[in-house]
This record gives sequence, C-alpha cells and structure tokens, in this order.
Amino acid sequence: MQRWVNQIRNFFERHGFYVSSRFADKLGMRAKNVRLFFIYLSFATFGIGFAVYLTFAFLLRFKDMIYSKRTSVFDL
Repeated sequence: MQRWVNQIRNFFERHGFYVSSRFADKLGMRAKNVRLFFIYLSFATFGIGFAVYLTFAFLLRFKDMIYSKRTSVFDL
C-alpha cells in the first residue's frame, strides 16, 4: 500500500511541477514565483467564495427577519 501511494505521489510531483516549470520558461520567470502565484491565487479565490457565502447567508437571515411567514390570517 505504501509503495502504491509513493508511486502516485511521485507521478504527480514529476508531472505537476513540470507544468509550473514549463509555464515559467515561457514567461521568462522562475518556477518558484509561478508556484507561489498559484498558491496565493487559490487562497484568494477561497476567501472570495467564503465571503460571498457569508454575505448571502446574512441577506437570507435578514430577509427572514423582515418578511416573517405568518401561520394564519389571525396572526396580524
């Protein structure tokens, strides 16, 4: 089992880092900077998605507070 996991990890390390290296060569940059850019970009996009989620949750809660559902006509 451990051997199989190491083979998968080695495959992704070999081919995954090659993408960053090749992209960096095309742009004339260092591969380390390209990898850092993608790491920071992934954190930024996660943060934006989480902020949108919290905003929608707040708006839905606020809407429920304003427009409360009445159970019958006599609750007025």
